[in-house]
Amino acid sequence: MARITFTPQLQRFTSTPEVQTSATTLRAALEDAFAHNPRLRGYVLDDQGHLRVNVVAFVDGRRCTDRQTLADPLSPDSTVHVLQALSGG
Repeated sequence: MARITFTPQLQRFTSTPEVQTSATTLRAALEDAFAHNPRLRGYVLDDQGHLRVNVVAFVDGRRCTDRQTLADPLSPDSTVHVLQALSGG
């Protein structure tokens, strides 16, 4: 099963469970994660359901190419990392 993980910075605001999923697209994998914690959706997606500008997703080490429909394919052994950009200095 594919695995989706979230950056530790998001844990400051809400629970970010590591999720094992049989999803075949990034969108479906994210929906599985949101089923575990619905509050997580607002930190990852904007009002249109697109990745927020300060969020990036990597599927098997490659940056997500479709930030709107999130149709990047997943294989059963894929790993998805969802990262939130940090600001400050």
